[in-house]
Amino acid sequence: MTGRNEPEPFELFAIRYANHSRRKAHENMIGGDLHEAGSDLDYYVWVARRSDKTFVIDTGFDTRAAQERGRTLLRKPAEGLALLGIDAAQVEDVILTHLHYDHAGTLSAFPRCRFHVQDTEVAYATGRCMCHAFLRQPFDVEDVVSFVRHVYAGRVQFHNETVQLADGLSLHRTGGHSAGLQVVRVWTQRGWVVVASDASHLYANMEKRVPFPAVYNVGELLEGYDTVRRLADSPDHIIPGHDPLVMHRYPAPSPELEGIVVRLDCPPRLG
Repeated sequence: MTGRNEPEPFELFAIRYANHSRRKAHENMIGGDLHEAGSDLDYYVWVARRSDKTFVIDTGFDTRAAQERGRTLLRKPAEGLALLGIDAAQVEDVILTHLHYDHAGTLSAFPRCRFHVQDTEVAYATGRCMCHAFLRQPFDVEDVVSFVRHVYAGRVQFHNETVQLADGLSLHRTGGHSAGLQVVRVWTQRGWVVVASDASHLYANMEKRVPFPAVYNVGELLEGYDTVRRLADSPDHIIPGHDPLVMHRYPAPSPELEGIVVRLDCPPRLG
């Protein structure tokens, strides 16, 4: 029950839209064994929803990107949203945690929204660092160009470091993985949950303090682990960006959505 001075809690969902299997340990952790198998990666978009507001967090990638990068697209992100009764064409606010291909594609599916992004992320994705193949590899040039068109159309809201978008929802820049990566702190019925996105790809990255190899600034990424822990009510209130365990630890909103959508505003399952 919401207290007198507390905002209405958000429902919070993770929608699984794609997968990448047969990974090696070194693909998920710096210094991982070249011969050991690593965790699969799941790809998610997230939704924070309550009676007065709905925020979509990230927009995933499309069929072209899946084919070019060898990922398995299970459903288009907009199709996943529709399973929760959300029409992407009517969404008014989309938070882009960063502009990598798997978080900022399919922008055209959201024709009415404002995109919320960090100043530093746009400067990074369109600046001199993109002259380096290693740093630009996680970006898709067509998605970045599409994003810039939305800037020119007046549909992007830029933020600097920390901002509150609504009572009970705020953005916090951590950087590290990408220069302007931001995490989303959400007030729910179980307290403060942080959608960490790629501040930690897997639970193990944060727990072992070993970064994912796609990184812009290792020092910032490691400091970001501490930032996320301060923002969340407990380690169980942190949601990593790509861990398949998320789908096992949290309940589906209905039997029909098992393995597709989970509720992050509910406590994790025991065991």
